[in-house]
Amino acid sequence: MTQLDQFTQEVRDFLAEHLTPELRRAGQLCAGIYAEKPVGIAWQQILDREKGWAVPAWPEAWGGTGWSLEQHEIFKREMTLANAPVLAPNAIGMVGPAILAYGTDAQKNHYLPRIRSGEDYWAQGYSEPGSGSDLASLQCKAQRDGDDYVINGTKIWTTHAQWSNMIFCLVRTDTSGKPQQGITFLLFDIHLPGIEIRPLISISGDHEFNQVFFENVRVPVSAVLGKENEGWTVAKYLLQHERGSSYAAGLQVRLQRVRDFAATEQDGSGDRLGADPQFTAKLAAAEIELMAMQAFEDKIFSAVKSGDPVGALSSAVKVRGTELRQLVTELAVEAVGFYALPYQPEARRPEANVAPLGSDLAATAMPQYLNDRAATIYAGSNEIQRNIMSKALLGL
Repeated sequence: MTQLDQFTQEVRDFLAEHLTPELRRAGQLCAGIYAEKPVGIAWQQILDREKGWAVPAWPEAWGGTGWSLEQHEIFKREMTLANAPVLAPNAIGMVGPAILAYGTDAQKNHYLPRIRSGEDYWAQGYSEPGSGSDLASLQCKAQRDGDDYVINGTKIWTTHAQWSNMIFCLVRTDTSGKPQQGITFLLFDIHLPGIEIRPLISISGDHEFNQVFFENVRVPVSAVLGKENEGWTVAKYLLQHERGSSYAAGLQVRLQRVRDFAATEQDGSGDRLGADPQFTAKLAAAEIELMAMQAFEDKIFSAVKSGDPVGALSSAVKVRGTELRQLVTELAVEAVGFYALPYQPEARRPEANVAPLGSDLAATAMPQYLNDRAATIYAGSNEIQRNIMSKALLGL
């Protein structure tokens, strides 16, 4: 048995012992991008307490694992195969790396242990009603007043703000230069006086998004990450982590679930859907695309581990990954057929004693499909990402 085989078995043994049926069920029925806070934090704390695996990609000095590229891929694959809840990336995968790169020693010592333990749960204050993919046009203002900033404005599509106690936020502190100039990156408590969180219910019926309003909110100057008026640099670094997240491993598992379902499910004429040559051709084409995506992600991850800059390649991962995410959800909806139509959010709540109509795949297929319509828009629309690639890589 090779070392990688031993590591695979170690992960499987850990999941068999510590991933409770309740957490496994919650992961299986989740139709959103990642688990809700009660589920996600419970699983994160088990990972941290039992194995020190809560922040595997961080430096070892701050709780990382020092795993190889292959070990990271094995871990992600086994987590997905086991239906483990997907942890929210805002803290572990986004602001955490930004604090590691730009934070003061005081900020690192305060925030990083709290992120790792799950004590702090973070929202992302980037988009505004008029500033989404064109993030440099943001207008949420922070005016200096002694040792504080006074913030006025709003942020939108703020995922899990209703669960969060902290927010990392881009604010405009200077209007005299180019749009990218005069932006400052702040870290602060989301429950400060003057902050209001209003829910935005998605078309799938889920409460993931919110709009956050700031009215004369006072934030100390010590909340700045990096330097005043240089938040765009920090924001771009963070977006590389957000846009460059891995897609292939999870989508390969989801595609296999569709294939397994089609192998037994009958179509309208009584034949197995898996015997339909047109549908099997779609499955095969999607599998080829995901294999190519996996190779591309492996190459980029290797560069990151070596300290090489990723730059616009993270935009390429975001574009192709979100398009393939939509493709897989389309195949799932096609596979379950008319069972995708019933609206049954109660069947997706792991604590509810309600059996889904059709199957578990039927219960999640349409909500995932609807949720993923936004995948090519969030984190910077794919049209904007193509502009970034054409400029940075092709010189256009």
